[in-house]
Amino acid sequence: MKKIILVRHGKAEEAASGISDFERSLTLKGKIISRLMARKLRETEKDQIVFVTSPAFRAFETALVFATEFGIEAEKIIISSDLYYRMSAKYLPEILNKVGDQNDTVIMFGHNPSFSEIAAALCNEGCDFMSKSGVVGISFEAASWNELQLKKGRLEYDLKPERVL
Repeated sequence: MKKIILVRHGKAEEAASGISDFERSLTLKGKIISRLMARKLRETEKDQIVFVTSPAFRAFETALVFATEFGIEAEKIIISSDLYYRMSAKYLPEILNKVGDQNDTVIMFGHNPSFSEIAAALCNEGCDFMSKSGVVGISFEAASWNELQLKKGRLEYDLKPERVL
């Protein structure tokens, strides 16, 4: 069985003059809620997980918060520009190839609207719009990442901060 966990980055600073979208940081509230969501996910996920993040600072910061809760060293987080520049169901296989079939669970940190669109495309029952710091877990009856098919995933959980905190 393979599992994809999608985490939308936490609440970020508003766009400001002189700071690019790519450089925006999490707010204090974004960091706190991300930590609480990471703790909630840790209650559910006990297996070894590969972390992959968008290089945008707010997504990377969110990944670091989750990595701390999971005891993952920052150097083990895979940074994939595809998660920022061209994240879609079309490019998902390329991203998953970086994870390798020896790993059954991957957690990705990124952005909307692409994460909500991918979650909906993968789940056989669909999936709601992802909140900031939201977490969606989707499992597949597959031995290889190459076997994943759209609308064949089973929604394991859809954790929204407004519902679980």
